[in-house]
Amino acid sequence: MKFILKDGSVFETENAKNVYDVAFALSAGLAKNAYAAKVNDVLVDLSAPVNDGDKIQIITSRDEEGLAIYRHSCAHVLAQAVKQLYPSAQVAIGPVIDNGFYYDIDFEKAITQSDLADIEKKMEEIIKADIAIVRSEVTREEALAVMKERGEDYKIQLIEELPGGSIISLYTQGDYIDLCRGPHLPSTGKIKAFKLTAVTGAYWKGDEHNKMLTRIYGTAFEKKAELEEYLKKVEEAKGRDHNKLGRDLGIFMTSDVIGQGLPLLMPKGAKLFQILSRFVEDEEERRGYMRTKTPFMAKSDLYKISGHWDHYKDGMFVLGDEEKDDEVFALRPMTCPFQYTVYNNGLKSYRDLPCRYGETSTLFRNESSGEMHGLIRVRQFTISEGHLVCMPSQLEEEFKGCLDLAMYMLKITGLLDDVSFRFSRWDPNDKGKYIDDPKEWAYAESEMKRILDGIGIDYKEGIGEAAFYGPKLDIQIKNVHGKEDTLITIQIDMFLAERFDMSYVDENGNKARPYIIHRTSIGCYERTIALLIEKFAGAFPVWLSPTQVKVLSLTDRTAQNAKDVAEKMQRHGIRAEYDIRNEKLGYKIREAQLEKTPYIVIIGDKEAQEGTLSVRRRKTGDLGVMTYDEFIKRIDTEIEDKILD
Repeated sequence: MKFILKDGSVFETENAKNVYDVAFALSAGLAKNAYAAKVNDVLVDLSAPVNDGDKIQIITSRDEEGLAIYRHSCAHVLAQAVKQLYPSAQVAIGPVIDNGFYYDIDFEKAITQSDLADIEKKMEEIIKADIAIVRSEVTREEALAVMKERGEDYKIQLIEELPGGSIISLYTQGDYIDLCRGPHLPSTGKIKAFKLTAVTGAYWKGDEHNKMLTRIYGTAFEKKAELEEYLKKVEEAKGRDHNKLGRDLGIFMTSDVIGQGLPLLMPKGAKLFQILSRFVEDEEERRGYMRTKTPFMAKSDLYKISGHWDHYKDGMFVLGDEEKDDEVFALRPMTCPFQYTVYNNGLKSYRDLPCRYGETSTLFRNESSGEMHGLIRVRQFTISEGHLVCMPSQLEEEFKGCLDLAMYMLKITGLLDDVSFRFSRWDPNDKGKYIDDPKEWAYAESEMKRILDGIGIDYKEGIGEAAFYGPKLDIQIKNVHGKEDTLITIQIDMFLAERFDMSYVDENGNKARPYIIHRTSIGCYERTIALLIEKFAGAFPVWLSPTQVKVLSLTDRTAQNAKDVAEKMQRHGIRAEYDIRNEKLGYKIREAQLEKTPYIVIIGDKEAQEGTLSVRRRKTGDLGVMTYDEFIKRIDTEIEDKILD
């Protein structure tokens, strides 16, 4: 039998019945370390049959898919352990995620973090037993019979959602049977190092109207040293988690009586917001943007024109009852239709284009309560929203300008090295999510791809991730826990200009439809602040720090001098505070350090007499004595150059 290997070479062997036989013929060591394989580019178990001429790639831990297969098998071990310890528990779903896996389980009595040790012990027993993991393929009816016999209601529901005539794969390991696409490791003994990390709640299928299940998170690595290094990083990440650090530093807070997803920015957080938004607005205006200020709500009529009422209503806060009220309003989920209305106020010529509108826009989206997380995902948020109305011939240049602005913002804030790019496209098999015009979608997507490829951006494609009105470039970023979110978007819109009857008079005096680009320059301010807290562990660069200098008095004799110096700095534009309390200097220094203040200035008797400052810098420590003018020149340079420290 002949097989084509990954490198294109041809390998011959006799009597190979399955993938494992091929792996063993290649190398006994390869067979021992194999997790699964790709046969003709399809992932399969090692037990999968092979045919003469098949293209075969053996999957080990070194392959991208290998670790996912390894972790998914560990998730099944978790489920088996739970069923042995809690026979009445019902297992739901257990997918692999970026840094491990989870399994959602319905317990009769909720478990806590302290119960994980017992589950881990049982998992170790299952792994030590080296139980074979065996795949079988059955009909939909046979799979239903198996899960009904075992009383697995969630599995039954998943099977019932599949069409009749489906062939379903089941995986059996000892006394446990799971519904799964696979592939899996050949046996449980292949798992070497794992750890259960957390217990949380999660709604079945992510729907808050469904039952709350218990979600057990875990991770697994091939080597214990890799696991220990990962767990160490997780602990370090906890120290950077904005949800804790942001509260400890007095940047934001939440209140149960106000509601989930509605954080309150405290004075330091409000100052951060102000610094960022002023910087963004000034930079946008330097690049030709015109500012608008539009209402927080509008009648449903506006959203019906834009299409949001049909495609986004479930994500909006609706004020009123359509069946009872003459007028129904909704809080705005985005600013597009408002700025389009501004554009339509007056006839536009080709000489007026492009029109670049920018607004610091507060928006409202009815996110499910299970999705709320600190400042990362909220129900009220503010973005640097903008819309560019341009001629078709200007589309590429304006798109590049939007990307250049976004990249500049990421560089200035220090987030550029942490982002990735996704070309978000529509899904023609799910047309209900989008304005259905395949010809327009094909054109817009081809134009965006041409632009992105011309720029040379390294991007991934996301089918089904487009906005309902057009494709977009999503700039993605991960928080300290590895959860990915969208930070900045640039979107091409080929539908809403017609819906709003937007036009311009072209060079020939004819009426023409413009193109529209939706974009943010720094994204959601709340999310950006969260990411900056985590990026810098709360120790913001000088230009971003809510408090840039803390002036401390050494004794009561120098209290007035310290106050005068701080107020002089304030008049100069430095965000300075003074601490003239009757406390020991060491205590005041430690407190300023815990607040992550970039500069500490100390005024003692000598400094007061000579008009000098004793200066300490957050990272480099004692800088010695300098004049007031020397210090101002130093800090002004850091602020002006936006030095990231």
